[in-house]
Amino acid sequence: MAEKRDYYEVLGVERNANADEIKKAYRKAAIKYHPDKNPGDKEAEEKFKEAAEAYDVLSNPDKRARYDQFGHAGMSGAAGGGAGGFGGFSGGGFSMEDIFSQFGDIFGGHFGGGFRSSGGGSRRVNRGSDIRVRVRLTLAEIASGVTKKLKINKTVACDKCGGSGAKDANSYATCSTCNGTGYVTRVENTFFGRMQTQGVCPTCGGTGKVITATCDKCKGEGTLRGQEVVEIQIPAGVGEGMVLTVTGKGNAARQGGVNGDLQVVIEEEPNPELVRDGNDLIHNLNITVTTALLGGTVEVPTVDGRAKIKIAPGTHAGKVLRLGGKGLPDVNGYGRGDELVVVDITIPAKLTSEEKRLVEQLAAQPSFQRAESVKNQNIFERMKSFFR
Repeated sequence: MAEKRDYYEVLGVERNANADEIKKAYRKAAIKYHPDKNPGDKEAEEKFKEAAEAYDVLSNPDKRARYDQFGHAGMSGAAGGGAGGFGGFSGGGFSMEDIFSQFGDIFGGHFGGGFRSSGGGSRRVNRGSDIRVRVRLTLAEIASGVTKKLKINKTVACDKCGGSGAKDANSYATCSTCNGTGYVTRVENTFFGRMQTQGVCPTCGGTGKVITATCDKCKGEGTLRGQEVVEIQIPAGVGEGMVLTVTGKGNAARQGGVNGDLQVVIEEEPNPELVRDGNDLIHNLNITVTTALLGGTVEVPTVDGRAKIKIAPGTHAGKVLRLGGKGLPDVNGYGRGDELVVVDITIPAKLTSEEKRLVEQLAAQPSFQRAESVKNQNIFERMKSFFR
């Protein structure tokens, strides 16, 4: 599967382009590659879909913000746009007709006054509502990526009529308002004189047909309450509050329209031993006084399991040890964070008489007669110094 091009590159605009510049760029690209202008040209059709996908993201402030922060991974419930992923228009979530219906108003009088597909007049398509769900992930799942199966309560297409709302294939008649064309012509008096405009037929929604007998199961709605199991591939490196959009997996629309989207909000399950800081992980390591004095080998938790590290003799409280590459991967694939092990020394609260005697003997030794200052011994100061 070819790698997706940058959406700004697809439309030929700068990353700081405003809404009007993005709209004009999309209009120019869509007219250039429109299938009516390039009949039988598969490459032009793919570029037409690619431009529509780019505009769908960059024209939406929320989607654009996610894309600017996370790239294509932020727009996908699947790494690479696989099954159940965002996929865009070219990924199969929308048909050519859906593109015309969703963005057709941008093109004004081009291609028959309503931006028609080769199959007829432009069509107003009903759209189902979006569904938002929350998915709770462990650090281990975030580190490697994970596939989740979610059972979603939603409206689904009626299984008897296939979502059309009609009793059968013969339960249609030609729309009397538009005489089957799907659009109506209006003449209006304006300051510049009489102007003729074409628009989608308000009676049939652009289909050119009306239902004469409705489905007895869904009563003509085309939808029923039901459930669907949706499989979502969550990429590695996602973070708290990130939203993954799964196109077409929201509520079904009336009478065979376009399904809404499923928005998956990421939540992180707290880890008792590791704290996330961006792509880095922080672990607070408690060691004994003797280990701090003499050094030794200790075991620490990592997102992948356990790891052994060496403590140097004379280690002070607040010392930060870095485990390179033991953090979380970047959601855009730009490397991996580290694990930062912050050393703390456990001081016994109570001593036995024998222990007290030994400590008193130790305190009488020359090396323990004088306290030496340690720069940035405060843990927070040491952490700030570590990142400078």
